[in-house]
Amino acid sequence: MAKKIKWAVIILLISIIAFGTYYILTHKKELKKAALEMVGEVQIKPLKIVNQFSKTRPIAVMINNNHQAWPHAGLNDAYITYEIIAEGGITRLMAIFKDKDTAKIGSVRSSRPYYLDYALENDAIYVHFGYSEDARKDIKELGINNINGLTDESVFWRDTTLKKAKEHTAFTNMERIKKFSENKGYNRETNKKLLLKYSTAEIDLSKREDAVKADKVFMRYSNYTNSSYEYDAENKVYKRFMSGTAHTDAITGQQYTYKNIIITPIRNRSYDSYGRQKLDNIGSGEGYFITNGFSIPITWTKESRTAQTVYKNKNGEEIRVNDGNTFIQITPVGQEIKIEANQA
Repeated sequence: MAKKIKWAVIILLISIIAFGTYYILTHKKELKKAALEMVGEVQIKPLKIVNQFSKTRPIAVMINNNHQAWPHAGLNDAYITYEIIAEGGITRLMAIFKDKDTAKIGSVRSSRPYYLDYALENDAIYVHFGYSEDARKDIKELGINNINGLTDESVFWRDTTLKKAKEHTAFTNMERIKKFSENKGYNRETNKKLLLKYSTAEIDLSKREDAVKADKVFMRYSNYTNSSYEYDAENKVYKRFMSGTAHTDAITGQQYTYKNIIITPIRNRSYDSYGRQKLDNIGSGEGYFITNGFSIPITWTKESRTAQTVYKNKNGEEIRVNDGNTFIQITPVGQEIKIEANQA
């Protein structure tokens, strides 16, 4: 009798294991989803702005921001865009793309050393048209995978229909960038996490004690350049302006809008007779995070040129940004910043 019970138990255990194995093999997707749901909803919902599960390496493109170069093309496809001061009070932009097939990007302009730090923090292939001498040295010494319009002519073209000075007419696209990168043997995959932490649930900063209304945002870079935003409450995005002019796309004609704005004043200084800049961007400082009509104070830290900048709220928690495109405004220390509510 005991022997029969023993065999019955063994058969039962084998049946349970067999059924469990069969269930796991036939319900892998459902089980993976359930496990992720236990960790948190934000990890299972795909983002709209960028595929957080994609290993595709980002592309960073230097964008000309001389007023004579406007309007820009293709920035609507960038999930992050940076603006930083350059010589002569002019700023340059750097747009970060991932898994896009943008047909026209530009106009493209030359590199400056501190932009490399932000390409590196995104592990991006760096696209530019020329460079300062310091940037040339850094690209070589840091081993940055780059595409340079001065030598890699097949990646760029001149739009002669613009009737502008030649330096404002260089454009590229993702098809050419990808083809060149493959032929060059650049790694097209990355193991680096996304720079920002995204939330699929809408972030409402108004519930925080340190939040202020942010219907209008203004930043002065120089007497030549300022950037500003106006909040579109209906669509929950910020309309972007440059020196008082709507920032529009040359292809669509539409004004660029942004879901998140990060402002970090960082000290800069000229170091040569031409006015080229150095930026004290390795270290820490303060700034602002703006989304959905409200702003909160934040801190930033960047430990090295390759390290990712970490943005935290006053509680010391890394901020989460809304699922949308982000403009990172690195402004000169001492220049005017205004964050205001609409007048009642």
